[in-house]
Amino acid sequence: MKRYLILEDGTVYTGEGFGAIKATLGEVVFTTGMVGYQEAITDQSFAHQILVFTNPLIGNYGINSEDNETLHPQIKGVVCHHVARVPSNWRMTDSLPNFLAKHQIPGLQGIDTRELVRKLRQYGTLRGIMTDNITDVKDKLEQLKQTSPTHNIISKVSTKESYANPGTKRTVVVLDFGMKNSILRELNKRDCNAIVLPYNASISEIMAFNPDGILLSNGPGDPLEMTTIAETVAELEKHLPIFGICMGHQIFALANGAKTYKMKFGHRGFNHPVRNLQTGKIEFTSQNHGFAVDPSSIDDTDLQITHLEVNDGTVEGLQHSKYPAFSVQFHPDAAPGPHDAEQLFDKFMVLIDSNKEVLAYA
Repeated sequence: MKRYLILEDGTVYTGEGFGAIKATLGEVVFTTGMVGYQEAITDQSFAHQILVFTNPLIGNYGINSEDNETLHPQIKGVVCHHVARVPSNWRMTDSLPNFLAKHQIPGLQGIDTRELVRKLRQYGTLRGIMTDNITDVKDKLEQLKQTSPTHNIISKVSTKESYANPGTKRTVVVLDFGMKNSILRELNKRDCNAIVLPYNASISEIMAFNPDGILLSNGPGDPLEMTTIAETVAELEKHLPIFGICMGHQIFALANGAKTYKMKFGHRGFNHPVRNLQTGKIEFTSQNHGFAVDPSSIDDTDLQITHLEVNDGTVEGLQHSKYPAFSVQFHPDAAPGPHDAEQLFDKFMVLIDSNKEVLAYA
């Protein structure tokens, strides 16, 4: 079954289809991860994007029910060089093509993914259509010009109703901008009583749970669409410890007067080196973001840079100089990826406990 990927610049890639049989449209981005295709495909930060895998083979260990980052992935398509015909792993419960078909996600294999990634690195993120029919390429190119795939996307992936992941120690409210399940797993390891709320929860709704701290989750899209939420965070940080991850990092920056910008092609993969400016150590991190914090906008704020990306100097971590609040651009939950930054969840717990002591003796 032939399948085509049409980019907004007119380039057409021809390969073999797998997964769902349907046309789809989204931003075309790439990830450099050697493993973890299931976690990437189910990461809501990839919502409404067509994901290109640089690793030439995916699907070799199948799919299992334990590694999903969400039950309802919103990725628009998967592109790779080759999908394993006979996956094998003792944890496997399904194959990747079957999994994609069940979730109505089309796949494309057999193209030169190296050439495609070089194009994305040279020209930046491009919009694309995956289709089994190219008789109307001009119409599809016009459709791409008129479409903004990730506009207002957080409202589509955030939970609509609040829910709890119970624990007996600290109560942490998680604002869901497209949260990975691995964040809840890390809170669960620390026996936190996690309350997950919709992205646009009000201050009164948040404080009604009497939280000890606030976690701002990862998520897709442009942080500038979240200015109202940033105003909420600006008020919350005066009263409670805050930990921001990925999109949460960008919203935390906006809440304190910094600015964000769209990157040329972003950071997506599980091998990004980050320098911890507080320890001097290099930590390898899992990342998935197409926007970043503008370092030139931080000077006139109460924020301090704590982490920088080694390769391009991107701001990867911030902390507030007055309040117990900090954020990182990468994923310390590391699912998949190295566990170098897992201790940031412990840092959050320490901030919560210290703040509770201050309040107890106030």
